[in-house]
Amino acid sequence: MPYKELRGNEVSECSAEIRLRVDRARAVQQGRGFYNSRMPARQIRKQCALDESGERTLEMAVRRMSLSARAHDRILKVARTIADLGESGAVSAKHIAEAVQYRSLDRNYWS
Repeated sequence: MPYKELRGNEVSECSAEIRLRVDRARAVQQGRGFYNSRMPARQIRKQCALDESGERTLEMAVRRMSLSARAHDRILKVARTIADLGESGAVSAKHIAEAVQYRSLDRNYWS
């Protein structure tokens, strides 16, 4: 989270609002027949389709971080979840970038 956001005077989301957003995202996922974490490999390309910008972002991350095929798929699933939480029908470059950041944090601080 950027420092300015931490120090800003904006009112943040309350827990009840966050819970509603999570419930809506889970309902969308159930409508697909599975939660994103359990998305079958054959569904990843369909459910996590990317535009050109998203493809470039993901390709750059895969190359720079030397990601495996498994890590590639996990990033797509996390990006799909981020898009679901934002009530976005499509996975965009910003969703990919956020998912990659989470992956970077995981590798840097928990390994």
